[in-house]
Amino acid sequence: MSPVPVLQDRLVHMPWMDPVSAKLPGIRPLAPEDWIFQDEAFAGQMRLRDGLIERQRSTVHALLPEAFDATQELLSETLSLLMKNGSYLFEKDAVTRPDNCRIPIKFDEPLITLGRLVQEDFVIHLPEGREHVMKAAILCFPASWTLSEKIGRPLSGIHRPVPEYDENLAARVQRLFDAIRPGQPLWRSNALLYEGPALFQPRREGEMRPKPASRPYLRSERQALLRLPKSRAVVFSIHTTVVHVDQVAPEALKAFRALHP
Repeated sequence: MSPVPVLQDRLVHMPWMDPVSAKLPGIRPLAPEDWIFQDEAFAGQMRLRDGLIERQRSTVHALLPEAFDATQELLSETLSLLMKNGSYLFEKDAVTRPDNCRIPIKFDEPLITLGRLVQEDFVIHLPEGREHVMKAAILCFPASWTLSEKIGRPLSGIHRPVPEYDENLAARVQRLFDAIRPGQPLWRSNALLYEGPALFQPRREGEMRPKPASRPYLRSERQALLRLPKSRAVVFSIHTTVVHVDQVAPEALKAFRALHP
């Protein structure tokens, strides 16, 4: 029996319908309190995250030693934000999630703790030479990439297989990473059609994502960028939404299919 898919009821962001977000990189400001959020798929996504972290930790988690302090800082910043959220209950060494699951707070495993607290995945970049380099991540819901291939790579190396990520866009993204200020997060979103609703969809470079005639699921990521004030690391967070195409307004779906035949 196939598992019941974890889906949202609607697609909040439709980047292809907005002139600002339709053009890469499509970045705009984000209120600090909105950096992390929960939606109607929270309980289902968190069950999946718990299972992946328990059974496939080495696949969804990576941490280079030089990023450890930044991951602890990220956990502290996230906990401070969640304390303002009435749906999380705090104890001295644990937090109870909105789905009533109690999560121990482990500062010796900061990304593992984060991966079990919120729906977002987190990727941490540190400056190295002229670029920012991926140094750590908790990635439970990869969309056609594999953490083990990307960890330790600069931004240009991470995006090498992406046709749109040319030299001009790479320079613009690097300038963006250099310019991000603490307390002033940014965000963008994307959308792609998929054959199935699975949230865990890793793929190696060169492994093509299937594009059958029927791709009834629209997957979107709200991607946020945040500068940590102490370590100066840049955090790239990913909140994943998957909906059936029947949940998308017909005119919006028609416009999307015209851009992505």
